[in-house]
Amino acid sequence: MKRVIFNRKGGVGKSTITCNLAAIAAESGKKVLVVDLDPQANTTSYLGHSGKDNVVGIAEFMESTISRNYREFGADDYIRKTRFDNLSLISASYSLVDLENKLESKHKIYKLRDFLVGLDDEFDQIYIDTPPALNFFTLSALIAADRCLLPYDCDVFAREAMIDLTEELEEIIEDHNPDLIIEGVIVNQFQARAKLPQAAVKQLQKDKFKLLKPFISSSVKVKESHATNTPLIHLDRKHKVTQEFVDLYKTLNKKRRAKS
Repeated sequence: MKRVIFNRKGGVGKSTITCNLAAIAAESGKKVLVVDLDPQANTTSYLGHSGKDNVVGIAEFMESTISRNYREFGADDYIRKTRFDNLSLISASYSLVDLENKLESKHKIYKLRDFLVGLDDEFDQIYIDTPPALNFFTLSALIAADRCLLPYDCDVFAREAMIDLTEELEEIIEDHNPDLIIEGVIVNQFQARAKLPQAAVKQLQKDKFKLLKPFISSSVKVKESHATNTPLIHLDRKHKVTQEFVDLYKTLNKKRRAKS
């Protein structure tokens, strides 16, 4: 299973959702790989590494697809261990920014898909974090994945953007990846007692979006998780937000079992 987490809007929690679902999967005994495609490298940092340490990562893999003179690496060279059992990472760096136009001009949009197919026997689940833009790297991820999650941060102004995004995803599915399934919307940073988030969620429901349960609450514990580079399941497994992520992971697994 390859799952991509995507929204063009920044600050909706893509990295938080990616890392916490992946950490829960790994903690449950699955062999899990996280692929960070965002030049900001927030997911890389969250899992305890740096996008500035000159270690081979996704940028080096992308570079290898367009440069005959670039050093040849094997698949294992791109994969880094994290300090969490069963959880591995292909890290991002700002070098991705300089590569995008070169990759587009060389029509390398399917290279990530082919690379990840080669890792199917090594990992049970692969989670792909994307930049907040529908660009070359995001399209590569959507072509490579078989599942897609859409984070939503309860901003009423994001509704129209979500509608536009789903229309674009349907076109990508038709043109590039008919096997991609949009699993649904993850309502993130939800405040149950506040009127604005409730109104935003009700509007999405009226628009017939598939909202996944439970919603993920807003909490300072998430910021603490970021600051300590520790996914919530390892920071405080009894915390309310941790349990929401655990239940969300179970919801996604139930949906997958029902379709398999």
